[in-house]
Amino acid sequence: MRRTILVTLDGLRRDQISPEVTPNLVAFAKCAETFADYRTVFPSCTRVVSASIATGCYPARHELQGNSLALMEDDVLVPHDAGHPDFLQHKRRVTGRSLAVPTLAERLASAGGAIVFSNVSPGAAYAHDPDGHGYVYHRAGSFGPGRVSVPETEQLRVEPDLSGDREMTERFIREVLFERCPALGVLWLGDPDATQHNYPLGSAENIEALKQSDLRAREVIEAVQTCRAAGEDILLMVGSDHGHQTVTGVVDIEHDLISVGLKDSGNSGDVIAVSNGTSALIYVHPDCSRRIPALRAHLERVDWVGRVVPAESFDLIGQAPHHCLAFAISMRAGDEPNACGVRGTSLVAKPASGKADRLGCGQHGGLAPFEQAPFLFVSGNGFVPGAVRGETARVIDIAPTVLTHLGVSHSGMDGRTLQRLDPVPTMEGLACQTSL
Repeated sequence: MRRTILVTLDGLRRDQISPEVTPNLVAFAKCAETFADYRTVFPSCTRVVSASIATGCYPARHELQGNSLALMEDDVLVPHDAGHPDFLQHKRRVTGRSLAVPTLAERLASAGGAIVFSNVSPGAAYAHDPDGHGYVYHRAGSFGPGRVSVPETEQLRVEPDLSGDREMTERFIREVLFERCPALGVLWLGDPDATQHNYPLGSAENIEALKQSDLRAREVIEAVQTCRAAGEDILLMVGSDHGHQTVTGVVDIEHDLISVGLKDSGNSGDVIAVSNGTSALIYVHPDCSRRIPALRAHLERVDWVGRVVPAESFDLIGQAPHHCLAFAISMRAGDEPNACGVRGTSLVAKPASGKADRLGCGQHGGLAPFEQAPFLFVSGNGFVPGAVRGETARVIDIAPTVLTHLGVSHSGMDGRTLQRLDPVPTMEGLACQTSL
């Protein structure tokens, strides 16, 4: 049976890859195909990207609009943190579906199955398989088919840090690669993203997180090589979900809208601005739709906005006006370096939860160049070792590429397959000759 292994190093932007810091990724690139213009979705946030990778569709189709979002519930706009362990189950109760299109786990349920190990937020982990078609392992709870909890002895009890990533990777290699052998195995590391939210990009702490994540990638790459040497046909995809910008300021959007009379009060449900890091989603209740022109004029005038996308242009960013979403905002960003010399800065939108964004540290969510610049290396049939592909590829292309390798239909997806149509080397020619 053919298999696919997907490894995600959360938050690693592609210009962070270097021989000095990530030598194993550099070595792997020599025996994999590199996608030089690989892009993420909007908002460039892990929960949204997880759903987009799992479904091969933009948020407009899978309907997980952001890391945080609002739902229309009994004619009331209600803000939610999509990272909560029970959010997608709540969304199913409210809307009739967790995600609006099938996931890889659902499509592969009768074709070898899927196993996901994740060390990011619960909502991001469960977005890969919210309806229980395969297995998802996460510290908040691990589930098998039917969303039945696995026995306590099989739960994933790891910390959301570098040590947790290491322990999770060891178990993933042992169980997924060598013992259970599903059609799809997904390993989603929490770092370097977790560290970058708490320390400056380019700091000693950030560099160490990059080095450790690089070692985790090496461990999986070597395990895949062992399986291939035994004759297995494995497609190996190693990449990230988004990049990061350095935070230079925090904007309380709802306070601003109240101050100019476009929102009634802090608790009012007329206009809701939901933070997604360096972006925001603004919802307007139908009873207040007359405010939309004034809101647009105001958002296009203030200096903390980098780009305003109104509902009629949502197709440009892969969104749709579900639940009265009226505007998408990417916060003002710049190209200047931070204190460590790492380029790319941005303002962030203050979250309603009060969770602090650390000035000088990393954040993401918007459309600025560095947060929209993840990386992707692919090794296996249909890909040329050492080649660099220049045309644009996107996170929504992962799912159709996985299914193509496995011989399963990818109909109904927004993404496209990345396998080359021209002749490529056989599996014998794909063994990595570079010492890792």
